[in-house]
Amino acid sequence: MHDMNDKTEPEDHADDAPHSAASKAEAPAPADDGAHPAEEPAADSDVGAAQPPPAKPAAVAKPEQKSAEPPQEESWVETAKTIVYALLIALVIRTFLFQPFNIPSGSMENTLLIGDYLFVEKYAYGYSRYSFPWGLGPLGNVLDGRLFGSTPKRGDVVVFKLPRDPSIDYIKRVIGLPGDRIQMINDRLYINEKIVPLEHAPDYVETIDGYEHHVPRYLESLPDGREHYILDRDPEGPADNTGVYVVPAGHYFMMGDNRDNSDDSRAGVGYVPAENLVGKAEFIFFSTNGKAHFWEIWEWPWSIRWSRLFSVID
Repeated sequence: MHDMNDKTEPEDHADDAPHSAASKAEAPAPADDGAHPAEEPAADSDVGAAQPPPAKPAAVAKPEQKSAEPPQEESWVETAKTIVYALLIALVIRTFLFQPFNIPSGSMENTLLIGDYLFVEKYAYGYSRYSFPWGLGPLGNVLDGRLFGSTPKRGDVVVFKLPRDPSIDYIKRVIGLPGDRIQMINDRLYINEKIVPLEHAPDYVETIDGYEHHVPRYLESLPDGREHYILDRDPEGPADNTGVYVVPAGHYFMMGDNRDNSDDSRAGVGYVPAENLVGKAEFIFFSTNGKAHFWEIWEWPWSIRWSRLFSVID
């Protein structure tokens, strides 16, 4: 901005001299036409015009993320469904294919021993109401009480429901077919008036209370050529002489291989209806001598009968 003291005035005539001082004194200041450039503050000044604070960036809304973990209720539902599916699969296998059994008595020694665990083929002779849990099958008396039924062969080892109490499972060997005549005479088996051949075999050795016992053992050959071992503990046992048993139609005559220690068709079992057949014993999948409790893991290797595992039942 120009200083007023720097401004020069034009010279006046002589006759205007007396007024020069006054003129100088009264000379008006030049009009402010507003054209003055605004002064800028010093570059190093810490005082200046107030600046508005910088604007903050607008917050961006994040999309809502779902939890990676399923709700607790869904987890329980999935677990329950898995359990139900597993039970249904096990029920189908047990009902229509294979069912496990264990041997609690010695009536089938030495073919089957106490502590043997075996699988029974459920479809071998078709299906009856006893193929289902608790005998609740819907088959009734169709085809002698069996659907897709087939006839057991003489010599088969069979699991069946005890005729007088179907809640109990028995396992014996089929000796008589429908129409056969069965009789024991002087400790020998006759089928249709023909004696069944026996061949002496090495004694069966068992240990009772720490002492070895030798039991006479024989190889028995049935009419169709099938062979199996039997034990003869008492040559004059109460069931070694009987009357003639004529097997009715639709029934079977069962005997245990431990002939003098077996409740079978010669006594309380009687004739077994085809409807009561559960299945054919196929093979042993596990066997224990019972000397180790289930929690005594360190004893298991010495209590398992390794030689009997996965052996076929003849």
